[in-house]
Amino acid sequence: MRVEIRPSRAQGVFHAPPSKSMAHRLLICAGLAQGESVIRNLAFSEDVKATIACLRALGTEVRLDGDTAYVTGTDVTQPLGAAALLPCRECGSTLRFFIPICLLSGEERVLTGSDRLMARPLDVYEEIARRQGLRFEKAAGQITVQGRLRGAEYRVPGDISSQFISGLLFALPLLTEHSVIRLTPTVESLPYIHMTIAALKRFGVTVSLNREAASGDFILDGLGDSRYLPADVTVEGDYSNAAFFEALNIAGSRVSVEGLEEASLQGDKVYKILFEKIKSRDNDAQNPIDLSDCPDLGPILFAVAALCGGGFFTGTRRLRIKESDRAAAMRQELGKLGIRVEVGENDVVVHPGALRAPVVPVCGHNDHRIVMAMAVLLTVTGGVIEGAEAVGKSFPDYFDKLKDLGVNLTDGMD
Repeated sequence: MRVEIRPSRAQGVFHAPPSKSMAHRLLICAGLAQGESVIRNLAFSEDVKATIACLRALGTEVRLDGDTAYVTGTDVTQPLGAAALLPCRECGSTLRFFIPICLLSGEERVLTGSDRLMARPLDVYEEIARRQGLRFEKAAGQITVQGRLRGAEYRVPGDISSQFISGLLFALPLLTEHSVIRLTPTVESLPYIHMTIAALKRFGVTVSLNREAASGDFILDGLGDSRYLPADVTVEGDYSNAAFFEALNIAGSRVSVEGLEEASLQGDKVYKILFEKIKSRDNDAQNPIDLSDCPDLGPILFAVAALCGGGFFTGTRRLRIKESDRAAAMRQELGKLGIRVEVGENDVVVHPGALRAPVVPVCGHNDHRIVMAMAVLLTVTGGVIEGAEAVGKSFPDYFDKLKDLGVNLTDGMD
């Protein structure tokens, strides 16, 4: 899809959409609970649809009514009597959350997805499978697993994606044996682990997270011989997507963002603090912004830096393994707007510069967050985004919301 945005200012009230991150977690917990659960305030992005499809593949009943899902869970430790095919589409969370769940029944499970998804690292699970003698086979567009996880101490490096930790947290409580997850320093994306623990608690599973003084390791305990209980829950508003609309204000618009919980555990709620830090120019090599706990904010923070005279960011290594290489993608696209960006091994520098209208279309890189970040800048300069349909991954009506706020844009097929 090709979207043309003309210089314009947004004005009005934006109500934050439901949190995709929490929606995944609540849906999976409901799918693991015996009985019917109700999940309210859902938005059916492509990623959320992938999680629902995988739950159904494992025998969970999911009935949708408006923005509500009625979920009748299943015992995933019991065989289905046949191999199951789980369509993860392009969603890294779905893939990494479900692999350990698929290693509970002993039956063959096949998880499918896009080439880009299957190229993302899965070494933590591969190593666990090797140590426990489980089947873990990669092929074009799919991963096949088989076997039963065993209760154990799982030693996992803390600087990998928290999605691996969350996947284990979903599965290990259902083992009859006790397990412990030991995260070795330094732990990144800790807020996402807290979100998973909070979701588990809402469905009756209690996990403790403590730091061991001697080693500095984080210890996740209380895993094993537990039972998920059905619940009636509501998905909170999404700070990740709200950040794009808050950024419009830095671009000259007047948008009031509502529907966010102040007490939220979402790591991306830090965006308000980080925006202010960039605006005040309190962001350079001596005082960088660390993205280790909020990598999904990378594209919009780089865009805000382009609006505010530059910025310096560290903890950017994991941006390479998202839907695109996000640091490299933003370097390319910001360059079209006259902003020079340097990408290092684990840092990004956005240099000061005057924004100008791009003379060639901006590319979406098949990445929803690249598209949304660049759209914010195009409200200032004007321009065209190609591949804008990538927003469907997390925020299908993103451009409709921009229109509702008065942004002058037209969209159509490439």
